[in-house]
Amino acid sequence: MDARVRTTMKSRTLAIATALGILACSALSLSAQKKSAVSGPAVFVQDKGRFTINLDGQTVGHEEFEIAPSGAGWRSKGLSEIKPPQGAASKISGTLTLQPDGAPISYEWTAQAEKTNGAHIVFANGTAKITLEMQGARPFEQTLAFNTPLIAVLDNNLYHQYAVLARVYDWSKRGSQTFPVLIPQELTPGTITVEATGAANVDGKSYEGLKVTTSDIEILLVLDASHRLMRLEVPSAKVSVVRE
Repeated sequence: MDARVRTTMKSRTLAIATALGILACSALSLSAQKKSAVSGPAVFVQDKGRFTINLDGQTVGHEEFEIAPSGAGWRSKGLSEIKPPQGAASKISGTLTLQPDGAPISYEWTAQAEKTNGAHIVFANGTAKITLEMQGARPFEQTLAFNTPLIAVLDNNLYHQYAVLARVYDWSKRGSQTFPVLIPQELTPGTITVEATGAANVDGKSYEGLKVTTSDIEILLVLDASHRLMRLEVPSAKVSVVRE
């Protein structure tokens, strides 16, 4: 991963601490375009819930999400409301449609702060075709190429997408697994490494641990027995996301 991508991944996990760095500076919005999902092994289970987002022990937002079947594939939706200690409140929503094996089909993302901005992403044959719709600017198109259709979409302040990643991870093989990743707000591709860490004990309960890393950031996931995301932590940023 080059320096530009490392910076992008680091800014992602520090999004709450930097407050307007994500929402005011590079907010995009995505409008999904439906596409038929191809057949493949289903890796998802239906899930719905709410996360509390904490920064340095202080609650700064919440996210409501749902992962459910949609046609021949699946749909992952989330809505986060962020109110940092300093700065304006913002709302971020994202809708990701997926093939049964976890490969993305399309992604819709919106951010409402001082402006409402948007973009449209369609995935096909290992490429992502992006159409930006920034408020006050003309639409702009960009295409990014990946070496596989199985791309992890991890957007800013939409933590339920790590629940999707936890399902795409091959638990039968375990070990270290590498995925190409797209952070839609930054329009920059990169790679992440995901690895099971074994049993994790939280508040006297036993869970399964999963570690997501880049070259300079470590994200820890805590999952229940069915691999639902229960907690996410970014120790270096003092950020925790906890299922209610």
